[in-house]
Amino acid sequence: MPEAHQINISHIATLARLKLTEDEKTRYAEQLDSILKYIDTLTKYDLGTVEPTAHAMPVFDVLRADDPRPGLTQEQALSNAPKRSADQFQIPKVIE
Repeated sequence: MPEAHQINISHIATLARLKLTEDEKTRYAEQLDSILKYIDTLTKYDLGTVEPTAHAMPVFDVLRADDPRPGLTQEQALSNAPKRSADQFQIPKVIE
């Protein structure tokens, strides 16, 4: 592996609380190296004119417009309350 790609698989496994065999460590090191080599090939391209994006495809908001509209009055909101106290909902005590 090139110097820039030296990854301590044993340390990463310890951080992830994984017990890896030597064969697994070797296999994961090879896989990570191939991933990092592929990333190195991507750095060869000039992306200065490419606008950064969060998604590969355009994302359209399908929600309704956030237009103000009338809400409930206090009396309407409390009309179905099982118990009321001083124009507020009264609920059972949950903390002792």
